[in-house]
Parts: sequence; structure tokens; C-alpha cells
Amino acid sequence: MCGIALIVSGIRIDTSSLPFDSTTATPTRKSEKLLFSLDDLKEALRRRGPDSFGAKKVLLQLLGQNGVSSFTVEEDGDAADGAIETAKLHFFGATLQLRGINPLVQPLTDASGNVLVYNGEIFGGLHLASDCNDAEFLLQTVGECCSCGSCATDRCVECGKSSIAGVLSAIKGPWAIIYWQDSSRTLWFGRDAFGRRSLLVHWPTVDDSTFLLSSVSPVSPVQQASAEYEDHNGIGCLSYWEELPCGIYSVHVDASKTSGYLVGEVKIHEYTNSMLNELIKWERISVEPSSEDLHTFCHKLSLGQHAKHQPSSEAVPNKTGSIQPAIPMPAHILLNALKESVLRRTSMYTVYQAVISGIRQEKFFPVAILFSGGLDSMILAALLDKCMDPSYEIDLLNVSFDGQLAPDRKSAKAGLNELRRVAPSRKYAIHCFLSTFLVPWFIYFIFA
Repeated sequence: MCGIALIVSGIRIDTSSLPFDSTTATPTRKSEKLLFSLDDLKEALRRRGPDSFGAKKVLLQLLGQNGVSSFTVEEDGDAADGAIETAKLHFFGATLQLRGINPLVQPLTDASGNVLVYNGEIFGGLHLASDCNDAEFLLQTVGECCSCGSCATDRCVECGKSSIAGVLSAIKGPWAIIYWQDSSRTLWFGRDAFGRRSLLVHWPTVDDSTFLLSSVSPVSPVQQASAEYEDHNGIGCLSYWEELPCGIYSVHVDASKTSGYLVGEVKIHEYTNSMLNELIKWERISVEPSSEDLHTFCHKLSLGQHAKHQPSSEAVPNKTGSIQPAIPMPAHILLNALKESVLRRTSMYTVYQAVISGIRQEKFFPVAILFSGGLDSMILAALLDKCMDPSYEIDLLNVSFDGQLAPDRKSAKAGLNELRRVAPSRKYAIHCFLSTFLVPWFIYFIFA
């Protein structure tokens, strides 16, 4: 989980074309003043990415009414050659590195002036090597994309290059992205269709024209002290942010032809994968089944129970040679899908290969499971045994609120005994924590 953020100033952002509620995204909306500092934002982001932290600025200069020039500098850098800064895009990236051999510091930049901060993982859809870092691969991939910004398909019909929307639509895995495409003077940002990575937004208002994106909201002492109250206008002091709706967005920065300032209109792009578009537009409404539907369901259920005892459900011998009860074919399909998911999330994590240099391999634990001893964590622990090298020990992290008497503590110990029985060659180590202990490194296997 990485922390990414962007602060845009000096550009008049037009949000009138956004399809969602215009009362939450319009320059005429009022909101409370910014109550946190830049240091507060940095500190909040660092808690999301302990391995490295970086910042870069893209400075924009208005060239009369003919266009915009840009140049990228370090966080404390200034405009080069006496150029007058008109607008600024301030990128921040805090990295929790899970993949790649070499250490990585975000924001990432390339020779073309593109800038990327990325919080996500690529488990499929795009083909990258197992020792490659997701963000580095993505920077190279989107750097080769079309710069027209209006492509509605995977590839541009004019130049034949891939579109940025097409690349992001192809990613199988959780992601949130902020990307500056320098050649087209376009800012891209968004989240995957499932919303598995957070990205907050502050749309410009009459009180605060700054446009901000961030993985997390910093809470200043002033906000913390007054969080339980509302101001005299009835606006909660923490309503400065809102969650960015899942989707792909762009802002093309251009010079106003009449007013002599920089402008940018926010546009939303549909995923080029039609299934993702249907998922976003799907309205989850409650439907009460009719008596006919219930009768049909009960009939199908009885047929399914009968099918369990048919020859198509083969009995499975265990390691001792005895025959276990038959497992229905749908259960096999589900277990295989879960195993494939666990395998992708473990076999590609090669960053620890560089870390363990000079360390005894059996003393290094590259993966851990939040373990209650319940069905979900037991299945993941058993599948992980089948996916990881047997030389590694697997950590089981158990958090409870009542010491040895806690139900989760008892079920975790019972679960550990069962895991040792079915996988005697694997070393499991259970670590028990009290109260609200926070695990700083390992939160794994979130399926959405």
C-alpha cells in the first residue's frame, strides 16, 4: 500500500462535465478552509509507504495565448532560466515496495517529462517480468501511449498506439494512479472499477480553488479537536475531501484564449473493457423474490444436492491413503481459483531476494497472514503452503482483545494445530497481539 498525492495550483479547473452530482463538484460550491499543512499531508503519506518518500514539481508557464511550456524540478527546485511560473503540479509518493529488485523512489519520471505516482499491483492483463516493479513497468507502458487524449478504444485509430484508458482498463489488480503526460499537457488520474485503492479528491470551490488528490486525508490538531462538531454553516470540518468515484479521468491544460490564464476541463473516460463499465453502472438494489422464484431455487438446490453423490464428484485420497468424502466439482473450481490468486500474490514478490543477502534464508519471513483460525484465514494459510517454497516459514498474526480467553485466540491455536497436521513439513509461527496492535508491513490477500 503506497501513498500518492497531487496538489494543483494556478489552473482553473472546470468540473461541469462530470456526470455525478454537480453539488459536490462545482466551483460555486462552498467548503471549509484547508485545515492541514503540507507537512501534515507528507506525514500521512509516509505512514502508507515506509520504504521511500519523494516529491517533484511540474512547473507550467503560459506562453501568451499560443500554448504552455512545462519543466519538471525537484521539490525544492525553482523555475529554470528565469522563467515565470504560472501554475504548479506538486506530486508526492511514499512507497511500500513489494516487487522489483532495485529500490524505488516515487514520483517516477522519464526522459519525455512524464511523471507518475502509482499505488497498485498488476497481477494480469499486462505482461511484466516477475522481477519487474509495477510502477516502473507502468511508466514505460503509458509513456508509449497516444497523446491525443480522446481515444475511446484500446488503440488510437489515427496513430495506432495504445490509449492510456486502454492500458488502465487492462490491468488486473488494484490500482490508483496520478500521471502527467507532458507531450499533451494532460493530467490523468483514477481508480480501478472495484475501488480497491483509495483516492480522495478536493474539487475547487469558491473558498479554495486548489485541486487536490490524495490516498489519505491528514488530520490536523485543529480538525481532530473539532471533529465531533459542525461549523455554523452545517458543514462538517472533515468534509473537505470526498472519495473519487471509480473511473479514469483526465484534465487537459491549455491557455485561455480570452482571459490569459491556464484552464483545464475534467473529463471522465469509460473503461475500454465493457464488463468494467457495466460493473460501475450496476445499481445494487434490493429485490424481494417472488414465490415462483423461491420454488425454482428450491428445486435447483435439491438437484444440486443430488448431484453431489453422482460419479462426477470423485473421491479424493489423502496423504495417508484413505479416501476422503467426495468434493463437488464447483468446490474444486473455487479452490483452484483461490490457489491461482494466492500464487500470483506470492510468486511475483521478489523484492526480498535483494534484502536477504547475508541473512540466513530460514530466518527471513517474506509473507504473513492475519490469522483468526476461522474458515477464510485457514484456507489462505493452507493454500499458501502449496504456493510458497517449503524452506520459508509462514507467520500467522493473531490480534485479540481479551488475551488468552479471546475466542479468536483459541480458534487460532486450534487452527495452527490443524495446519501442522495437514502440512507437517511446513514451519508455521503464530504471533499473538493484544488490543489494537497495528501490523506495519503485512496485510495480504484482499480479494474484490
